[in-house]
Amino acid sequence: MSQPNGPADLADSAPGAGTGKGAALPPSPESPQAGPPRRLVILLAVSCGLTVANLYYAQPLLSELRGSFHIGAVTAGSLVTATQLGYALGLLLLVPLGDVTEKRRLATLLLSLTVGALVLAGAAPDFAVLLVASLIVGCTLTVAQILVPFAADLAPDASRGRVVGQVMSGLLTGILLSRTVGSVVAGATSWRVVYLGSAALMTILTLVLRSALPARPPAAALRYGALLKSTVRLLKVHPALRRRALYQAAMFGAFSVFWTTISFVLTSAPFHYHQWQVGLFALAGAGGALIAPQAGRWADRGLVRPMTAVALAAAAVAFGVAVVGRHSVLALGAAAVLLDMAVQTTLILGQHVVYQLDSGARARLNSAFMATFFVGGAVGSQAGSAAYHLGGWPAVTALGAALPLLALTAAFPRRT
Repeated sequence: MSQPNGPADLADSAPGAGTGKGAALPPSPESPQAGPPRRLVILLAVSCGLTVANLYYAQPLLSELRGSFHIGAVTAGSLVTATQLGYALGLLLLVPLGDVTEKRRLATLLLSLTVGALVLAGAAPDFAVLLVASLIVGCTLTVAQILVPFAADLAPDASRGRVVGQVMSGLLTGILLSRTVGSVVAGATSWRVVYLGSAALMTILTLVLRSALPARPPAAALRYGALLKSTVRLLKVHPALRRRALYQAAMFGAFSVFWTTISFVLTSAPFHYHQWQVGLFALAGAGGALIAPQAGRWADRGLVRPMTAVALAAAAVAFGVAVVGRHSVLALGAAAVLLDMAVQTTLILGQHVVYQLDSGARARLNSAFMATFFVGGAVGSQAGSAAYHLGGWPAVTALGAALPLLALTAAFPRRT
């Protein structure tokens, strides 16, 4: 096992901790010490990117949705909030099943439900239906967080950070490119085609994963009620899990503050961008995904704590750049890249810490970790929309900078 990064990690990394007596089963013999085949890592990365993109298609479309449904900025922002809250709900209620259910079967079931919800979103007659469909989509798209622990299970200890970083780079690229794809497709056709086209894509992906993923036996044998209780118990017994989840909640809140409101900035004075131009701007953030594999290597080298501090500070600096250069698209693009790199770095480092805590409960650990920080993202989306309504871009950037600074204040004295 790679070296932990402090006493809390040492205390919390005993195999089986927090899972209940007799819960863990022997690891699958399919897990070679050399790690998973490269083609499987690529498939997992692409799958995570394509699925999680559905969470963010709406962010650059908020201005168009306001006109389509005749709603205000705060109401439009609630669409992103609903999707992220749905994701948090799925993380709490569905992702733990990855420890007790055959993962390939679970993944294809969730993707099938996603297809139905996307069709409903694309055909929504009013904003309320779109809101409900987005909540369902968010819930079922937690399949990505079943595939990431799957990759961690396959990887040996010495390279787990690198493998998870590679898979997460696909997921994060999906998050970032989704804004461009959503904007360009909506600009050329309509926002409805974005959802219906994704439904077709998810149908294809479901069939590919069904045939390509290897079967994996469950890592634990628990009833559903006991499974959920053990997930909550993991938060109680692992201080490192609580801390990393809260750090990432602050960072993802800042991330959501920026990306939920930037379309309002770019479509108003002095830019007056069209929808496709907003989409092209979103490409700037995609450069941040390049940091994910490097963050994994930092984690494998035991640099979790110092690089966490650097990333938290960088996120706050990004908002400083964004407010000073608010009339320059180049400055806003630089801020987007810096912010996305910072958020992705803390995410990879946090997952490295969390996945070491209990090898028999990685799906549940991931559930608790990701659910906490997606709640932070949902709060950030709604708070960002409200801040923009009340004080414009300066209020948004002040809020965005405050979140990582608070996390840095909490993280600095800690060892994880």
